[in-house]
Amino acid sequence: MKILLMGNPNVGKSVLFTRLTGTRTIASNYPGTTVGFTRGYLKLGEEQVEIIDVPGTYTLEPTSKAEQIAAEMLKEGDLVIDVVDATNLERNLNLTLQLLERQVPVIVALNMWDDAHHRGINIDVARLEELLGVPVVPTVGVTGQGIRELVSRLPEAAAPQVIYSSSDERWAKIGDIVSQVQSLSHRHHTWRDVLEDASNHPAGGAAIALLVLVATFWVIRLIGEGIINYVTDPLFNWLWTPLLMKLSHLLGSTGFWHDILVGKLINEDIDYLQSMGLLSTGLYIEFGVVIPYIVSFYLILGILEDIGYLPRLAVLMDTFMHRIGLHGYAIIPTMLGLGCNVPAVMATRILESRRERFIAATLISIGIPCAALQAMIIGLVGQQGMQYVALVYGSLFISWIIIGLILNYTVKGFSPELIIEIPPYRLPPWQVIGEKLWLRVSSFIKEALPIVLGAVLVVNILYTVGIFDFMANIAAPIVSGLFGLPKETVVALAIGFLRKDVAVGMLAPLGLTATQLVISTTVLAMSFPCVATFVILARELGARDMLKATGIMIASALIVGSLQNLIL
Repeated sequence: MKILLMGNPNVGKSVLFTRLTGTRTIASNYPGTTVGFTRGYLKLGEEQVEIIDVPGTYTLEPTSKAEQIAAEMLKEGDLVIDVVDATNLERNLNLTLQLLERQVPVIVALNMWDDAHHRGINIDVARLEELLGVPVVPTVGVTGQGIRELVSRLPEAAAPQVIYSSSDERWAKIGDIVSQVQSLSHRHHTWRDVLEDASNHPAGGAAIALLVLVATFWVIRLIGEGIINYVTDPLFNWLWTPLLMKLSHLLGSTGFWHDILVGKLINEDIDYLQSMGLLSTGLYIEFGVVIPYIVSFYLILGILEDIGYLPRLAVLMDTFMHRIGLHGYAIIPTMLGLGCNVPAVMATRILESRRERFIAATLISIGIPCAALQAMIIGLVGQQGMQYVALVYGSLFISWIIIGLILNYTVKGFSPELIIEIPPYRLPPWQVIGEKLWLRVSSFIKEALPIVLGAVLVVNILYTVGIFDFMANIAAPIVSGLFGLPKETVVALAIGFLRKDVAVGMLAPLGLTATQLVISTTVLAMSFPCVATFVILARELGARDMLKATGIMIASALIVGSLQNLIL
């Protein structure tokens, strides 16, 4: 199936084309000419259909080469989306009526609907649809408003029997239609209109987005740390630790099963970040550290969703995210990654294609440090000066962009555009937010807990039998030669597979220089994700793609760490 996107010049046709086709488009010249056009693909149900952005034309009675090509391309299409400027209805309907005369199925996208609304131009869409005999859908190409309805109504495209014997008769019909469907009125903007316009504007929207992201990150950290400090830590320390210590005594305070279940005692006590037992560190990672941040992230995420801001942020980020093979909505799992990579990788399910999910999950695992890791980086590296913290974050950000650009050009597959509806701003219903939060958190616990505990069990067995020490000895020449780090850092880097924040803490007593701290923390952040994220990667991507992502992580960490060693 071949869909043609047609309309007058400067009606927002190309923006609408991008909204429909997403990241992969092909630019071509019409055979035998220098007139260019673009084509892409849209996922329509289970079918992949081709969409062609036809050169802009005012008429099918050509007065230029571009208009001649547009008329020629009409013969190749199965369906036409006629993009009409809602602020200039009379001029645009001339092409619409000419298309209806050609007996090709047509659906009208009444674009720039927001601009018409602000100017006090009122159009009776239902009446216009009745008079034309084809579906008419108000759209806003810049924000994506109406795109979902447009796609859903494509099967309704119609080809009514319309014939005008002359240009004068056609223009008389246009005048009659406009008089019946359009009226003008003066309208004052409300504060919500002003806020919505500012959110969608490139400059104003960027400023608002920065404020929202900073505030969101601060509030999530505040809530997450509050839950850890005042709920989970007291519960583990006051209730769970005494039970584990009794179990420890029953197991003789040492031995294989003691180390597997309880873990190693640190100063004759349980340290939930270092003991590495299934019932100590295994449960604490899930309920003591990860769950508090998941609760805080999903709470704020739900509020931003129901207020109506997240779709606007996705649209604002869309152009930039397309450069790395994703669309704007990929910013949501990326934001989640700043709290915890586990729900972030799970959230890549909102992306429609396997290609996009692979790129997003890989980039999150490489370039987005979780909140626990960030706290350790700021705490340890920040002691040397915040400029060194900036070097770590700068290296991660630049790597995230470069790797994304490379993956966009090398990873095969189709990336359909995620069609987003832009709702008006509204106050969130708190009951709905609470129900949504409970469903998301309980779903995460059901899905992730068995897998994470199983993985921790396997890794602890490997750690107990000395596999990690063996790996450390093998990796020592690489660490010293490429990164310029002492041999003692190898164990910390290996432990990063279990918990990166713990691994950063193990760097503290080694007396590393500021440069060595920057290199080691950057390599830790970019290499293997923690065991919980690693397991979820395997679950979401499958074993084959998980191994590919792992290879990319290792290669990226080796290259960036080596470059830092050379430059710094």
